[in-house]
Order: sequence, then C-alpha cells, then structure tokens
Amino acid sequence: MHVQFKVNGKSAALEVPPNTLLVQVLREQLKLTGTHVGCDTAQCGACTVIMDGRSIKSCNVLAAQADGSEITTIEGLAAADGTMHPMQAAFKECHGLQCGFCTTGMVMSAVDLCKHYPKANADDIRALLEGNICRCTGYQNIVKSVQQGQAAMAAQ
Repeated sequence: MHVQFKVNGKSAALEVPPNTLLVQVLREQLKLTGTHVGCDTAQCGACTVIMDGRSIKSCNVLAAQADGSEITTIEGLAAADGTMHPMQAAFKECHGLQCGFCTTGMVMSAVDLCKHYPKANADDIRALLEGNICRCTGYQNIVKSVQQGQAAMAAQ
C-alpha cells in the first residue's frame, strides 16, 4: 500500500505492506535510527515520536495509520544548524541518561509533556512519563532534565 507523510519537515512517499509498523518505516526505510525498538509491545517508550502534535509509540502504530501525518523524530528536534533543542540540551546538561537507549523516547515524550503540561511539577512529570521505562537512571536526573527543558522551552 502507498503511504505518504512528512517526517522532520520532509515529504516521504513509500510502498509498504499493510502490516508494516511506523517504527519499521522510520528505521529501515528512512534510516532514522534514533527511534529505538525496545519491547515491540508499546511498554517501554523507546520508540516514541511525535505525530500530529502528540507523542505516540511508533511500534504500536501501523504506517498506514500515519498516512497524511506530520511526524517528528529525535533527528528532527535540533535546529538546522545543529543547535540542540532545549530538551536535548537539558538531558545532556543534567545527565538525564546513562546507557542512552531510552533517551530518545524520553526526550520526545518530555517535549510533548512540556507542550501540553507547561506547568507540570516533579510529581506530574513522573506520572506523565510513566509510559517510558529507563533501566539505568533511577529517574532523578530525568525529572531534573525535564524541569530544566521545561523552563528553557517556556523562555523561548
């Protein structure tokens, strides 16, 4: 089947089998490997991208469901000159990562969280990130990162 969508501001038109997952298209056909596959069951959040303004788990969405959508992956967050998005910078500065496997999904979820809940406190952030699992950090620095990113995004 034919699918067409915009990814990171660029049009993509592809032929895919009807059962193709969005994460497969992003990673295998479009070579946007920053979107990770962690669990294949929409449990861990490593595959989180933003579709039509909301974070989604791309391992749980068929490419056909994304037809006509606008998608942003981690590769699309930074400015054209390479300047990191404020949330990416916050995760780096606050060391909101260790192994890095969950980081792209965490960052994408955090960007969406701050857009829709700009006044979220630490407890809210923990609750709103519950669909993203990190096996390394204990979440303290992730919460600090989101708070710093939240403040930087609000200042823009």
